[in-house]
Order: sequence, then structure tokens, then C-alpha cells
Amino acid sequence: MNMIDQLASIPLFQSLPVEHIKDLATIVVRRTFRKGQTIFSEGDEGNGFYVVVSGRVKIFKCSSEGKEQILHIFSPWEPFGEVPVFSGENFPAHAEALEESGVFFFPREAFIGLIRRNPSLALNMLAVLSRRLRKFTVLIEDLSLKEVPGRLAAHLLYLSERKEGTGHLVLDISKGQLASLLGTIPETLSRILSRMSREELIRSDGPRCIRILDREGLEGMASGERRLS
Repeated sequence: MNMIDQLASIPLFQSLPVEHIKDLATIVVRRTFRKGQTIFSEGDEGNGFYVVVSGRVKIFKCSSEGKEQILHIFSPWEPFGEVPVFSGENFPAHAEALEESGVFFFPREAFIGLIRRNPSLALNMLAVLSRRLRKFTVLIEDLSLKEVPGRLAAHLLYLSERKEGTGHLVLDISKGQLASLLGTIPETLSRILSRMSREELIRSDGPRCIRILDREGLEGMASGERRLS
């Protein structure tokens, strides 16, 4: 696809008229990052936002002891780092390429200039930010109120929904990264997966393949109505 077609494929911009897409094409910068390369660090100047074009990017925080908490993992056509575009503040977390990744970078000042001329751009971004806020609310609730089995059950159901309800899941991140995303450690995650298998909630079909056997059971765990024995 050419640049115009690629920009039009981004959900953030899909409802925009062609002339606005062409304006975006005049300011976008294509960048490539190696696996493990830092895209930005917490506290860096929020000088623009990004959209994943290929690969995957993780957003995470680090505690003073060096413990990593993954907040999001973004796939192609998803934006990240967009909050500072509106707030004018520094990046609130770290961003790192999980694999070799291509991104579009939209410089803040140039993008703000487009928004002044085309306010519909801001409306699209506000919709994305609202959805992101809802996800953060769920994340905070899960980390503070749910036990780890409930968090894992909710995540497996979320992955299933992304696959249009299929019960066959392929984890696209390592178990260590999944543990960080769920606010636990790999050893605990492995024990819970084994217990879920014993209770026939799920079945492991390989190192990263999981089949959901009892969706209602997982839903009960995610809601807190059921616990592992």
C-alpha cells in the first residue's frame, strides 16, 4: 500500500476525508526499531505520538526495584503515546519494540497545526482516548481487586473475543511477558495454568497454544463467582 492507503487503514483516521489523509501524509515520519529497542522512556518529552505499522510494541512501567509492569501491548494500526499530544506533558511510561517493528511518528507541533485546521481529527482521537481510559479502568480493577486466576481468566476470554469467540488461542507474547501484564511472576502463572488444565477449564496444545474447554467456568472465575480448587 502507498502512504495514503496505509494512513486511511488506521482506525484513528478511517472516517476522515481524503484531503485530511493527504495532510497527514505531509507530516508523518516512518521509523523502524529493532527487537528490544527503546522507542521512548518515561519522562521523555512528549514530542509526538506513534502508530504501529508492523511488529508489536509494549508499554510498561518500572518500579524502583526494577520490577516491570506491562500496561499495554500494541499491534499494527494501533496508536500509542498520544496523551502528551493533548496534555503537552512528558511520556508517562516506557515504550519498547517486542520485535522488529515499523511505526509512523506524528510530530506534536505539526499535528496540533492540522487539528486547528481540521477539528474532526481531535474528535477521532478523543474517541480513541475514551476507549483507552476504559481499558485502564479495567486494568486497575483487575490488578487491585481480582486474584491472579481471575485476571488470567479475563485475559483468556478477551483473547477469545478478539478471535471472534474461537476457543483456540495462540499467545503472541511469552509467558514471562504475560505474567508481567497480569501483575504476577512466571512461576505463579505456570501453576495457575496447570490448575486450570486439571480442572478442565483449558487445555494446553503446545508452548503457546491454549484451548478453552469451559467458557462458563472461565467467566465465573473472571467475575469472582468461582475459584480454583
